[in-house]
Amino acid sequence: MGTRRRRHTPEQIIRKLREAERLQGEGRSIPEVVKALEVSEQTFHRWRAQYGGMKADDVKRLKELERENARLKAIVADQVLDIQMLKEIAKGEF
Repeated sequence: MGTRRRRHTPEQIIRKLREAERLQGEGRSIPEVVKALEVSEQTFHRWRAQYGGMKADDVKRLKELERENARLKAIVADQVLDIQMLKEIAKGEF
């Protein structure tokens, strides 16, 4: 395909899904809708599964929680390494 991949923000995805609902409400078929949105049918279905029924604020909050979760996982991983290191030192195996 000659089209280049572009990343859409969650807010852009929500807007496009709303537009898709409007177009479908006017009786447009899925192939017509995805052409109007300039995305593949696969992308459209993936977006709908992932973001369907969400509002832009919900998506923003979800992204914030995902970032916070990643940060907390990194902290836990660091603590596990510290504990392992302290156990090795306590055994005298450093």
